[in-house]
Amino acid sequence: MGTPETSREPCPDRILDDVGGAFAMGAVGGSAFHFLKGIYNSPIGARFVGGSQAVRLNAPRVGGSFAVWGGLFSAFDCTMVYVRQKEDPWNSIVAGAATGGFLSMRQGLASSARSAAFGGVLLALIEGAGIMLNRMFSAQQQMPMIIEEPPPNMPALPGFMGQSPGLPLVQPPLEPASASGSSSDSSSGWLGGWFGGEKKKDSAATSSGSETKILESFDAPPVPNFEYK
Repeated sequence: MGTPETSREPCPDRILDDVGGAFAMGAVGGSAFHFLKGIYNSPIGARFVGGSQAVRLNAPRVGGSFAVWGGLFSAFDCTMVYVRQKEDPWNSIVAGAATGGFLSMRQGLASSARSAAFGGVLLALIEGAGIMLNRMFSAQQQMPMIIEEPPPNMPALPGFMGQSPGLPLVQPPLEPASASGSSSDSSSGWLGGWFGGEKKKDSAATSSGSETKILESFDAPPVPNFEYK
């Protein structure tokens, strides 16, 4: 965010800009003030006409006075910028004091000094308020975002597959194949003595051994005889 000094127009164009803005401000504010004053001072039945007439008579004068003040202020401000070669609030404060003193110069030295002091104090208050607002807004823009974490004693919400949201998934340890095989063998061996465990041992021995045995059921059948007796 730019400061009030850096966000304004450059110095040659600043005078015309301030003159136009001051005239518009004085004309609008003077119109509202003198319209209400004209309505209050007019008789019943002619209040709107009296307010409109007061606006036509006084609003241009108030706008012109504001334009003169704004033009002189910008001229002194540009002079201070040219002399000091930098932009800071002191230029506006000195320009406000010089403008107030210059406009009251016809009323005497004492009146001019009082107007100069009033203008300097007024511009100092305005510049101070602008600097405070600028710092406040810049501090809010630069403030980092704070993410609140839940307290440790607070129960966590259920996560995926029964796990906590903040904890990694834990898989149960797998048992080795040998352990499962031995357990199955032990369970089957306990009943082997009762339900043909020895046959399993014999078949295992024959399957694992290198000997070959010929079963009787696979012997060749006898050759038929076709001789007639």
